[in-house]
Amino acid sequence: MNLIKPPKLKKGDTIGILATAGAVESEENVLRARKFFEAKGYKTVLSSNAFDKFRYLAGTDEQKIDQLHKFFKNPEINAIICMRGGYGAIRLINKIDYELIKNNPKIFCGYSDISALSAMILKKSNLITYWGPLAQSDFGVEEPDEFTINSFFKALNEDELEYQPAKSKIYKNGQAKGILFGGNLSTIVSLCGQDFLPEKDFIFFAEDLNEPAYKIDKMFTQLINIDEFKQKVKGIVLGDFLDVDNEQWLDEFFNELGHSLNIPVLGGFKITHDTEKITLPYGVEAKITADKTSQKLILY
Repeated sequence: MNLIKPPKLKKGDTIGILATAGAVESEENVLRARKFFEAKGYKTVLSSNAFDKFRYLAGTDEQKIDQLHKFFKNPEINAIICMRGGYGAIRLINKIDYELIKNNPKIFCGYSDISALSAMILKKSNLITYWGPLAQSDFGVEEPDEFTINSFFKALNEDELEYQPAKSKIYKNGQAKGILFGGNLSTIVSLCGQDFLPEKDFIFFAEDLNEPAYKIDKMFTQLINIDEFKQKVKGIVLGDFLDVDNEQWLDEFFNELGHSLNIPVLGGFKITHDTEKITLPYGVEAKITADKTSQKLILY
């Protein structure tokens, strides 16, 4: 598995805003995101289906695949920022030309439903992508969050990154190494039945929202019941599970999870659907450490 890291983003580069999942909720936000990047010194282009609506989707699958392929193939586009999450990315995974992506590596960023694309691009194209902000909900708001923006540009341009939790939560002490893999938990679970797991040992990261504790238990258990997942997961990094019904039950489950797998499990990182979030290179080498004095995620 020879991983490919895309070229770094430079002033004057072109950023493509690509609609791959749910239909746009705010055209104003998307246009504001475009202005945000242009004010920073980048050129921008919108996918032709950016404002299309097909039921709850941003156009048909054929429209979305056509634009995804064109954005990767176009040498004038240096980075792709997904417009929004929602739902729809999983409909595309068996229609994508992964060789085209492999032969035209570039920055690809998004979170939530976009986790399906990042996971499959890593598996099929060996391309490192980015778990990070979306055009509509992050770059396109009236006042983009400064922490989120700084983390985004830092992740795209530095070779080694270190993250510490906003609030320390150590469920199981230890150290572990592997490539970084994961994302939105319910989206990753929706890939079960596909050939989606990395070929290397990995550190699994996860977040979600509006899911009760028993469903989070159910989704982790579904993954762990896959022998290959259980063998390859060497550590777990947890972000926010927003609006969970019972935080005590969730904490108890994560404690059990770390001890039953005998791997370090760390929580409290700004991996989240909330406003303030970090950007993570998806597929890079990762190292986690957790003891009484420190809790770190290092990517390199």
